[in-house]
Amino acid sequence: MKREHIPDVPRRPFLSLIVPAEVTKGYRLMERATILIVDDSESSLFLVRKQLEEWGYTVRSATGGHAALEILSIDHVDLILSDQKMPGMDGIELLFAIKEVRPDIPFIMLTAHGDISSAVASIRKGADDYLEKPCEPEELRSAIARSLDYSRLRREHREITDFISRRHGFQAIVTHSPRMRTVIEMAKKVARNPATTVAIAGESGTGKEVLARAIHIASGLMESRFIAVNCASIPANLLESELFGHVKGSFTGADRDREGKFDMASNGTILLDEIGDMPLDLQAKLLRVLEERSYQRVGSNRPIRVDCRVITTTHRDLQEMVKSGGFREDLYHRISTFPITVPPLRERSEDIPLLACHFIDQFRREVGKPLPGISQAAMDTLCGYSWPGNVRELRNCLERAAILTDGELIRPDHLGIRASEVSSTTASDIHLDITIPLSNFSLDTAIDRILAIVLARCHQNKSRAAELLKVDRKYFYRRR
Repeated sequence: MKREHIPDVPRRPFLSLIVPAEVTKGYRLMERATILIVDDSESSLFLVRKQLEEWGYTVRSATGGHAALEILSIDHVDLILSDQKMPGMDGIELLFAIKEVRPDIPFIMLTAHGDISSAVASIRKGADDYLEKPCEPEELRSAIARSLDYSRLRREHREITDFISRRHGFQAIVTHSPRMRTVIEMAKKVARNPATTVAIAGESGTGKEVLARAIHIASGLMESRFIAVNCASIPANLLESELFGHVKGSFTGADRDREGKFDMASNGTILLDEIGDMPLDLQAKLLRVLEERSYQRVGSNRPIRVDCRVITTTHRDLQEMVKSGGFREDLYHRISTFPITVPPLRERSEDIPLLACHFIDQFRREVGKPLPGISQAAMDTLCGYSWPGNVRELRNCLERAAILTDGELIRPDHLGIRASEVSSTTASDIHLDITIPLSNFSLDTAIDRILAIVLARCHQNKSRAAELLKVDRKYFYRRR
């Protein structure tokens, strides 16, 4: 960030005078922040308050650490300027107490007793800056402006990362399904091990890339790139160059050096989408990359270190491809260090109403159009359809319906699903499609799955679900 020019002024001790207006000329008027000054000297408090108010700040003052903590508990403060040597609670103790509850607040230590050890102690405890008294006014003002700027940048960074996490992290995955929750828990665990290769399998449209992005974010790699390469959409003769890059003159048309996707994903994540479509000769080169953690650009002999996480996805059955010779067995075992299978939507039908309401709410915000919701008949249609395109198809279906509807509930005719494609179950039927891994199978697990399906059928209305199941409504609370 570019700093304004600070004019040269004679060096005079701060807190010994009120700085004349010519000294502050050339400073940018800072946003009106609230600063808490803490000092056991009433005269110092008065002089610093007068100066800060002249610079445009709102000021609160406290004559000791305990008084400062009391002010912080009831008032908003953007920055703390504290003396170090104070009776009762000194500046270091105050800093430690504040950082326990407000680690984000900027803290500047100001003392007449400064030395290297106390400066180091202040910084280690979390102080943003450390100034010795007497200090020049421009030195103090610069420190305050710098600390407030850093605080604003930290806040903006936190807001951006929170937004990305909500949009692309695990919390963005909408589900009631126990199977899907198991998948998410597995993904969260492997996210804590950024060096581990993850193989995500599942039908097209189930959200494999969504899960891969969530793993990337949870790995602490959010600030690094997430690079997705669709191995099925790039011609075989170009895929190697796309992945590893090439040097000038390595083939016809290579008029300059070009970095590959592995270069771009440095310190981040590379997603090899639809790896089952990768040519066999390139599979051998990828295996060497994963084994040796290095690669070479096309036309070069210089090794480049691989420093990114590798995630693969496929809708194919790689085990069957290995048997038929369409996929290398050694590569299959290498990428299957941590396999995750995302279940198709038809096997977690309890998620259909939840996802439908989520997408409708999303379209309502994006389009700015009144969308009252979805009728029970339309919801029955959604729940009776097999969804070969999975979550992607459901979203597209509801986007079409949101465009067609005009301030009314979404009806079956808005969905574009033919009646012949919908299960013959009627609105009075409950269709149970339960798949439970043998390792998790028990009567309690089966009951929980049935409850989840019935609740989804009833739009999470426990009274209606209890009526259908012929149990008391309190039964749901006893089960959970």
